[in-house]
Amino acid sequence: MSPLRIALVHSFYASGAPSGENEAVRDQERALRAAGHEVALIAARTDELQGGVYPLRAAARVATGRGASPARELAAFAPDVVHVHNLFPNYGRSWVRGWTGPLVATLHNYRPLCAAGTLYRDGATCTRCPDGDRWAGLREGCYRDSRAATLPLAWAGRGGAAGDPLLARADALVVLSELSRRTYEKAGVPGDRLTLVPNFVADAPPVNSTTGKGRWVYVGRLGAEKGILELLRAWPEGEPLDVVGDGDLAADCRRAAPSCVRFFGALDRAVLRRSLPSWRGLVFPSRCLENAPLVYAEALAAGLPVLAFAGSSVAEAVRAEGTGAVTGWNDPLRPVLRHADTRFPALRAHCAGVFAERYGQQVWTARMGRTYEAALRARTGTGRTGAEKSTSSEGAAACAV
Repeated sequence: MSPLRIALVHSFYASGAPSGENEAVRDQERALRAAGHEVALIAARTDELQGGVYPLRAAARVATGRGASPARELAAFAPDVVHVHNLFPNYGRSWVRGWTGPLVATLHNYRPLCAAGTLYRDGATCTRCPDGDRWAGLREGCYRDSRAATLPLAWAGRGGAAGDPLLARADALVVLSELSRRTYEKAGVPGDRLTLVPNFVADAPPVNSTTGKGRWVYVGRLGAEKGILELLRAWPEGEPLDVVGDGDLAADCRRAAPSCVRFFGALDRAVLRRSLPSWRGLVFPSRCLENAPLVYAEALAAGLPVLAFAGSSVAEAVRAEGTGAVTGWNDPLRPVLRHADTRFPALRAHCAGVFAERYGQQVWTARMGRTYEAALRARTGTGRTGAEKSTSSEGAAACAV
């Protein structure tokens, strides 16, 4: 495909809460530039906006959809296609209705369907809001365990997926896993508007198929929906496990862990990726649906098999791609680990092969390029034209509110 002018729009979450979405956007910006496209990252950063009356302004923006808009910056850049990653909570949503150029949106989480963005509540998957009980999240205080904090999100989502301006306007909606596709389809988004483009990992470390005799590893946030606390309570004494990550449950996790568990806190991403091949396997215990966490692709890039607990998108991928093993919470964990011990060393080369075939950078740029071209055709009927740039710019000026 010929080079495009691509505008990425992203509201960056605060750095105090490590975000795979933030990392994915930065990776995609670099990948698109490396593929020869002209890219503008148009961003709002919570770190720079916090303070004063920021919480009130953010709440009003989320509830009404009006407020800060990237439209003027988009008009100045005049992109062939706009790719929205995240608007919450620093951009409004109303501007997308007036944008006349091709627009693609990636559904990194379930925020259009769930105030918490996770479809998780009280230790299990929860789909009460998208199933029709629109105010369940407000009653439960699902966002930050606060009804006041949840109210703007509940009001914004009262119309369900059909009432979300971005979902309604986008020419293509990118989902990151088959589970995410099914979830959004069930919520009412037409399947022909959903395109599967999984996350990728660049610069995979070399894989040594003779390694992997070390410890097990968990990598992720130490939060309730990740299942880490339940994992540590069930973890067998004597089975070596390293925990990489930080979060609200850090102290609880340390108290629950047997003596064979080591805690490393959050590691620099480059350091983590260089270290991954030395572990025996990645343990993925998430209790929520997830979407497509980067750590799965990072593990495969390192030739690291995955032991996933049933119920998440990673568990589905492990089954479909043969990249490890899937277990249930009711299965005794020690025999599961012993069985994985015998199988995982032989899977390392296969995992690296699956990564190269499905999760490499060039694979992603090719898939994303086809998605952009489809959005261009859907909006213009033919493809990219100089007139389209002019139309996009005029639309941006009109909707810059």
